[in-house]
Amino acid sequence: MIAAIKPAGTNTRGLLAYLYGRGTHDEHFDPHIVTGFAMLGMPDPGRDENATLTELARYLDEPVSLRNSEFGKPVTDHVWHCPVRAAPEDRYLSDAEWGEIAQRIVQAAGIAPPDDDLACRWIAVRHADDHIHILATTVREDGRRPKLHDSGIRVGDACREIEKDYGLRQLKKGDRTGTRRPTQAEMHKAERLGWDQTSPAWLQDRIRAAIPHVTGAEEFIAYLEAGGIEVQVRRGPSGDLLGYAVGRPGDVNKAGEQIYHPGSKISPDLSLPKITARLESSRPEEHPTARRNHPSTPWHQATDALDILHTDLADDTHAQAHITALGELLEATAQKAPSHLRAELQAASKAFARAQRSQIRAQDRAAHALRSAARDIVHTATGPDGSALAALVAALVWATIVAGRWHEAKNHAHQADAARQAVHHLQTAADHALAPTLAELTARPPRDQARRVLASDVRAAVPDHAERILADPAWPALATVLADAEARGHQPHQLLKEAAAQRELTTARQPARVLITRIQHTGRNPAPNRRAEAARRRSTIAGSVPTQQSRNPKIAAAATTPAEQHRQRR
Repeated sequence: MIAAIKPAGTNTRGLLAYLYGRGTHDEHFDPHIVTGFAMLGMPDPGRDENATLTELARYLDEPVSLRNSEFGKPVTDHVWHCPVRAAPEDRYLSDAEWGEIAQRIVQAAGIAPPDDDLACRWIAVRHADDHIHILATTVREDGRRPKLHDSGIRVGDACREIEKDYGLRQLKKGDRTGTRRPTQAEMHKAERLGWDQTSPAWLQDRIRAAIPHVTGAEEFIAYLEAGGIEVQVRRGPSGDLLGYAVGRPGDVNKAGEQIYHPGSKISPDLSLPKITARLESSRPEEHPTARRNHPSTPWHQATDALDILHTDLADDTHAQAHITALGELLEATAQKAPSHLRAELQAASKAFARAQRSQIRAQDRAAHALRSAARDIVHTATGPDGSALAALVAALVWATIVAGRWHEAKNHAHQADAARQAVHHLQTAADHALAPTLAELTARPPRDQARRVLASDVRAAVPDHAERILADPAWPALATVLADAEARGHQPHQLLKEAAAQRELTTARQPARVLITRIQHTGRNPAPNRRAEAARRRSTIAGSVPTQQSRNPKIAAAATTPAEQHRQRR
């Protein structure tokens, strides 16, 4: 059950005309009052042919008119409007039941506290099976205004209790971190102009898309302006940026003036202070293009950064920072991924936006590695190869699962649900990303004898999941990956153990696929040669202490090989 309190209005008679009217598409039928502050003697134009809307409006406005006649400054924001709607799958509710529900809503809101004879005047009008509209005038009989601060939270809590008591669909409790629902006017305007999204939703997508590209507030504003977004900034006397508002091109009011939306109103985590804190926590010491000689690509670096995400969830402030940064990495990956994966990744990023924010304050600097990875990806000029992309998307699946579990443990119902939606899209993207690699690997399986040996490695390294892995249709491809890694000097048994430790396999739909992406990532380079490395270190030490050898015979002896020492003794 949803109770959506509307912004305060000024015209009681005008709202009544809508409630008792036919609706915009003739969807209203049999409008009538189901309950109100004092049913005795209340005119109801829906049941009394002699009653008028003007008479009913005057009846509800009497305390307002009396107050306005006694005080110099008139009350104009006195119309409180709250539609209350049941879910489509809920059972039919009678007029009496809707009346009881309305009573509980106005009590929770503070419109009509229990046993308060001097409360505000209100009515509940029903003109459809699945909802009612509560209209109140917010001046009490004693001339005072009601205390409506945080009424939305109290009404939401009341709705959760009503759902339990009446056997209705139970929704999740709000936590004040959700975005504002679009108004009817915004939705009608978008439909009229042929827009797929309302302006706030359209702007939110573009603000989130901008964040991985910039390193500071001024650069953020410039990036939005370069993208064709109308930007209005607020600065202090020193010229420092204090706030911003954005507008969608073509979204104007009746006077033809651009409509602007403050970032904090678009979404709670898009205020200037919160964006600035995130940007400053990941400001790079050098531009990504300066790291051309780095042996790993940004896609591999992002996968490496995700590997440590689950280890930083013990501290809530670090966990929230990593989850917020994970959303930025999802956005960056969606922007640079191949076109055939972009739709699912964009859907995952959009769904995960709700999981990025909670009431827990983030320690943003804890997520430096993830944010740097996101920034490197959007600035890289080349796309990923197939195995690197498959490994990253698979790592994103697991990281999002981990984030959802953390939210579940904290009873963040909306965020946990958002994470589950994102996982669904990411798993589809992961399947598509891995398909070409699977086809190539399956086409060149190792010999039967080698495959039997590798199967023994699987049973020894991950005994609890061995049979599921060997029965997975992707097992032949995994065998090829293990054989390739062994040819590079790696031990298949060790790679399997490390991969299983990085990502538990109990919840994996296809464990062999999970292991393929993990092992391709960790085993992509040749295994280090221990003898060669030891020789390199000896030569480095020998070259760094030539003058000391003559002074200290112990150092000289340590810097030479056993064979050299034997020759010296001779």
